[in-house]
Amino acid sequence: MNLVLHYLLPILFWACVLGLAHSYVVYPALVRFLARRKLRRQGGNRELVYSENDPVDDWPHIVVAMAAHNEEAVIGETLASIFQSQYPADRFEVLVAADNCSDGTHRIVQEFRIDHPENLALRIFPGRNGKIRVINQLLKENQERLSRLGDYVLVLCDANVRWSPELAKELAKHFRDPQLGLVASNVLDSRTAHDGIADQEEAYVNRENSIKHAEGVLWGRMMGAFGACYAMRGQLFEPVPEHFIVDDFYHTMRCFELGCDAIVEPAAVCYEDVSEDIGVEFRRKCRIATGNFQNLSRFSRLLLPGLGAVPTVFAFWSHKGLRWFGPFLLIGAFLSSAALAIFHPIYLLAFVGQVAGVMGAALENVLSRHGVHLKPLRFLRYFYLMNLALLGGFFRFLKGPQNSVWEPTRRVAHAGPPRPETAQETKAANPAAVSTSQS
Repeated sequence: MNLVLHYLLPILFWACVLGLAHSYVVYPALVRFLARRKLRRQGGNRELVYSENDPVDDWPHIVVAMAAHNEEAVIGETLASIFQSQYPADRFEVLVAADNCSDGTHRIVQEFRIDHPENLALRIFPGRNGKIRVINQLLKENQERLSRLGDYVLVLCDANVRWSPELAKELAKHFRDPQLGLVASNVLDSRTAHDGIADQEEAYVNRENSIKHAEGVLWGRMMGAFGACYAMRGQLFEPVPEHFIVDDFYHTMRCFELGCDAIVEPAAVCYEDVSEDIGVEFRRKCRIATGNFQNLSRFSRLLLPGLGAVPTVFAFWSHKGLRWFGPFLLIGAFLSSAALAIFHPIYLLAFVGQVAGVMGAALENVLSRHGVHLKPLRFLRYFYLMNLALLGGFFRFLKGPQNSVWEPTRRVAHAGPPRPETAQETKAANPAAVSTSQS
């Protein structure tokens, strides 16, 4: 008993606390600091990128693949923004996979085909299939034709993502580098007014973009593109197992498996309005967590110490792994501090602090029902609920193969044009977001 109280429980407590602190505080600060230093030494440029002076024929052909299920509220604005891209029209096409739509999605796409008959194709899938299955099938059906395009760039994009005019060029310009396999875009929220948890979700997305950019600068090991919009070499595309849920992390890890790099391009700006409903976001993150553990199982030989490359293993466990297992670290810290609280004031203080945190999150839940919102408490609630979603996702993963059919998140109504934020303004607002022209 003395061994447990004096040695094992304190080790458990501090291991849990330090693991959480490393993932949420130390690692983000460390990689951003090191990335800024590296960019200053290198002048902020990644070599072998396409430039404005290159002949049009030298730019790669871009193929945009998009899955859509009942997206009539957003797909028109998305397609309009895509076809306003500053990219040669004869080297650009969009393939839409409509997954059993029962609204006006087909009609909207067909209306765009009138003006873009050579650049837009619609493939209608009967029955519910899921994003992964329709994208796999869409690219399989076009495989022979696409292979004749040479080293083309495949952009995987959600139906509610609005492109900035520069996005296509900012993504494509890096693919002259033969080492590069995937480039993630910089996903921003276009709105200035937020309801619900939108502030917390936007803060999370922006923080993730910053960390992933730094990882790309340092090692070319950006830990997972945001699935909203990212580009990869078409020749590297591999059909994702249809029972998998998360395809963006799968494609990123696949690049590493093939010895290629993955980065974020901060100037490749696109817009996706973040969720405001905490219940909807909880269910979405629970589902994503299940998919994350599927990918951990699939790519374990790349991600386990002693098996994978050091930068990949360090970046994964610092950024993703410790966070995915964060619920167990929180439980471990709580239980060990509770057991040790009567023996030392440090553990008592830690236990009381954790209880206060949970109570604060619960209080925010009550206050929000009466229209009272306290931002610090809302962040606490967001933190604990997202860790609860990770825990739920882990147990769903243990149940075995999952159904990849999805229902799109209820789209937030977009009012007005996106924020007038150019690539230059993005860089100015975020010192780390310097194009490495470059997660």
